[in-house]
Amino acid sequence: MKNQKMERNVVLMGFTSFFTDVSSEMIYPILQAFVKMIMAANTAMLGPVLGIIEGIAESTASLLKVFSGYYSDQLKKRKAITIAGYSTSALAKFLLLLCSVGWYFVMFARFFDRVGKGIRSAPRDALISESVPKEIHGRAFGFQRGMDFAGATLGALICFFLVRQYLDPVTGNLKDIYSFYKLFLISIVPGLIGIVFLFFVKERKHKISSSRLEPGKKLKPSLNFRQYDRNLQIFFLAQFVFTLGNSSNQFLLLRSMSLGYALSTVIIMYLIFNMTASLLSPVFGSLSDRIGRKKLLMAGYGLYAVVYSAFGFITPGSNRLLFGLWLIYGIYYAMTEGVEKAFVADIAPKESKATALGFHQTIVGVTLLPASIIAGILFSFLPGAPFLFGGGMALITVVIMGIFIRKDSVTI
Repeated sequence: MKNQKMERNVVLMGFTSFFTDVSSEMIYPILQAFVKMIMAANTAMLGPVLGIIEGIAESTASLLKVFSGYYSDQLKKRKAITIAGYSTSALAKFLLLLCSVGWYFVMFARFFDRVGKGIRSAPRDALISESVPKEIHGRAFGFQRGMDFAGATLGALICFFLVRQYLDPVTGNLKDIYSFYKLFLISIVPGLIGIVFLFFVKERKHKISSSRLEPGKKLKPSLNFRQYDRNLQIFFLAQFVFTLGNSSNQFLLLRSMSLGYALSTVIIMYLIFNMTASLLSPVFGSLSDRIGRKKLLMAGYGLYAVVYSAFGFITPGSNRLLFGLWLIYGIYYAMTEGVEKAFVADIAPKESKATALGFHQTIVGVTLLPASIIAGILFSFLPGAPFLFGGGMALITVVIMGIFIRKDSVTI
């Protein structure tokens, strides 16, 4: 396994992920501050509105993921659909320039950004899994997620220096709405650069075994997830439970600001999170190839339960601990993000690989709507409550996986 070289397609798509996340993460850490400025006259509704924006954007657009994957499996095409998705996300950022009209343009911008992700995610992940042997799926997805987080780290770093230039020392936020607009315009450039790498990716021919087919019949992708391996069905259920308590990271950013830190300092925390996930994602991806996906995922969800609950217990007097909590939160991401995809790719039927990956992402995305609304309501009553709820749901997820998933995908 050590002699296996990372395939050219995986490297190219890694660079696409890198530049796309530079673009996205120049914006993401400041969105909650941007909405806060827009809603200055009605701050009591900040939590619920943030929950609505993130919930609708993530969940509604995520319905596209399974159909995009299914369509990709039917056409046996990945590249064109992936390019279309990344292009949609890049262009969606122009809608942020209209947000002075109302907060709902933030929702539209986030929605179409997530539509782009919904279109591209399953075909891209299927192309990655088809570009390398199954034995190094974890390494390939770990590399892709590592590049993702590396781009996020650089994007957050650029965001930090730009925010420092326009920061109002009195409010801890940017001086005015036009300062935000400048950052939004700059962020579009790396997003467009990332798309260029995709044109050099080569489509893979599908080699699906026909030994179990009747003469004259062909395998077709299936949207009926009940036909999938039982372990994969249970994993989908576990992901639903986990995501119900895993609200948008915007609430972690909002929580950090509400505990007394200025926007620029919160961006540093977010930078620590991304840097940690970037450095460790390839390491944990390769580790899952050796010890199995299930063990690593259970450990990751257990770590999430601890660190997420800690965000709920922390007080303004102990807010220095936030730096360490963001670092541990990055470790959780590194242990799970790429490994989840490798787990699904290992078990999914070959003729429905992109469809199954789309199902996984759709379940996660759709569940983010109730998760974000629940978090928004809980936050408005007690700022620490969403994080305690999330920690509890993570523990339930560990129990489900430990009891009901009987075998590890990497050994199948």
